[in-house]
Amino acid sequence: MEKKILMAVHIMAGIMLIVFGTNKFFGFIELQHHTFGMSAFLAALSHSGYLMELVAIVEILAGIAFLLNKYVALMAVILMPVMLNAFLAHLFLDPSAMAGASVLLLFNVLIMIESRARYKQLLRP
Repeated sequence: MEKKILMAVHIMAGIMLIVFGTNKFFGFIELQHHTFGMSAFLAALSHSGYLMELVAIVEILAGIAFLLNKYVALMAVILMPVMLNAFLAHLFLDPSAMAGASVLLLFNVLIMIESRARYKQLLRP
């Protein structure tokens, strides 16, 4: 039963990441209007030269890794700052739109817990 749940988490996370990542390039999902704070934050990122395309590439690569069950532990670690930033940005600036970020953060944490044996080598003193 647990393996089926984890497989479902991998599949759902992979699909969501690929969809949200490709949406950053093509804009096929019309996102709801942001609050003033979130709009200002996104404008500041855009004007600073922050590469949202790089975030999109990380999301797409992580999604593919989760679907193929390859390099999952590595991609979960690389993805964590992206998901944590998305969650916190929505939490403080646009709470009404935080469902997707919350679910993906939860999925990423579950995947990291599943992969914890692979992190033991890194965390040894």
